Amino acid sequence: MITAQGLYKRYGAKVAVDHLSFEVRPGMVTGFLGPNGAGKSTTMRLMLDLDNGGGETLFDGRKFGTIKHPMREIGAVLESKAFHPTRTARNHLRMLAAGSGIPFSRADEVLEFVGLSEVKNKKPKSYSLGMAQRLGLAQALLGDPQTLILDEPANGLDPHGIHWLRDVLKSLAREGRTIFVSSHLLSEMSLMADQLVVIGRGTMIYNGDVAGFVRRFTQSTVRVQSPDVDRLVQVLNRDGVEIVGPGADRSIEVSGLDAPAIGELAFQNGIMLHELATQTASLETAFMTATGESEEYRAHEILGPPAAEMPAPVTPQAGPPAAPPVPPSQPGDSTPGGAA
Repeated sequence: MITAQGLYKRYGAKVAVDHLSFEVRPGMVTGFLGPNGAGKSTTMRLMLDLDNGGGETLFDGRKFGTIKHPMREIGAVLESKAFHPTRTARNHLRMLAAGSGIPFSRADEVLEFVGLSEVKNKKPKSYSLGMAQRLGLAQALLGDPQTLILDEPANGLDPHGIHWLRDVLKSLAREGRTIFVSSHLLSEMSLMADQLVVIGRGTMIYNGDVAGFVRRFTQSTVRVQSPDVDRLVQVLNRDGVEIVGPGADRSIEVSGLDAPAIGELAFQNGIMLHELATQTASLETAFMTATGESEEYRAHEILGPPAAEMPAPVTPQAGPPAAPPVPPSQPGDSTPGGAA
C-alpha cells in the first residue's frame, strides 16, 4: 500500500505539485495520468525522497528513507537510461545487487525475464529506447519488490513489447503487489489499469476506478436500430432526451435514457428492435474533457485562411502582348535598358 499525503513542490513562483493526497492499493494496477507539465514526474520524485518538498509518502506504513534495503521492497524506474555508462547491463545489475544484499544470480534471472539475455554483456548506452526500458524493468524487479513505481515504462516499446509489459504488470498485480505506473498511452492504460490518479497543474482531478472516470467526464449514448424507427423517435421524444438520426441504416443515437428504459418503451409500444447497445466513450475522450483546462503547453491548430481572405483566382485577360522584360543595366549604360 502506498499512501501519499499532502505532497507539495514549488519552483520559484510556480507550484508544481499542490498538496496531492492519494492511495495506491495492492492487487491492482493504478495508472497515473496528466498532461505534460502536470507534475507527474515531480510527484514520483517526491514519493521516493528524490526531491525536496512538502508532505510525506508511506510504503506499508513506513517512509522511504527508513527502509533499510529499498530495492528489496520498492522497485522504481523514473528515467529510461539511468545506467552506469561503462558497465555492461549484467554488471550494472550485479553492482546494484551487491549494494542491496541480493544474490548475483538474480541479475541473470531478471535479464532473461525481460528478454535481454542475448545482449546482457553489451553496454546499455548502445541499447535502443525499447531495450533500455526493458533493462529498467529488470532493474526494478531485481529485488523482487512488493511495490513498483514506473514512469512511462512503455515509451519506446513496439506493439509486442507493450502487450508483454501489460501482461507482466497485470500478472504482478494479481500476486498482490502494488503497481503505480504513469503513461501517455491512454488506449493501453484503459486495458491495463484498474484505478486512476489523474492530475492537472499539480492538483488532483480524479482518484478512483477507470469506469467511474469515463462516466464522470463523458456522456454515454445508446444506439438503437429498428425497422419502425420513425415511430420509435416519437415514443422517445420527451424532455431530457436527445436523439441523433435516424441514419441510412434506420438507427438512432439516444442520450438521456439508458438501454433498459428504451427497451421497455419499445416493448410497451409494440416496436421491434434490431439493435440496442450502449455506446461508452473512450478513456481518451474522458481524459481530454477532464484535463482540457489544465493543459499547460497547448499548441495551436494549423488552419488555412478564411475563404474571404483567400486571393481570388486570376483570369487571363485578352490584350496586347506583354513587353519583354527589361534586362538589368550594365556598366557603361547611360539609359535604362542599356540604350546608347
